[in-house]
Amino acid sequence: MAIGRKGSRRIVVDGTTYRWRLRRRPTYSQGLCWSPCTYTVEHADASGATLVVTTNQPHPSNWVGAPSVAVLPSDVSVAITSALAQGWNATSPGSPFRLDQSDGFVSSP
Repeated sequence: MAIGRKGSRRIVVDGTTYRWRLRRRPTYSQGLCWSPCTYTVEHADASGATLVVTTNQPHPSNWVGAPSVAVLPSDVSVAITSALAQGWNATSPGSPFRLDQSDGFVSSP
């Protein structure tokens, strides 16, 4: 699963360039705050396994007006560092690597 270049942002972590992207529109489940916000990360220059990060916040564009915090580049950097420590290899092919940071997320009823 590759990230489209349009709408993605570059970030450099430990000298390696990555691209990351947050969906502009939430999924149905994210829009109703039943599931948390997610974003994806991949190596900018080589194809390989994509990192899928699940946050502990609602999507910023949720439909129920739940307060949320923007995903900052510093958050993405921390997630990349954590995923690399857990064995994510951005340059080797494979299924998406999932990093779950959703502890503390409370879904809407």
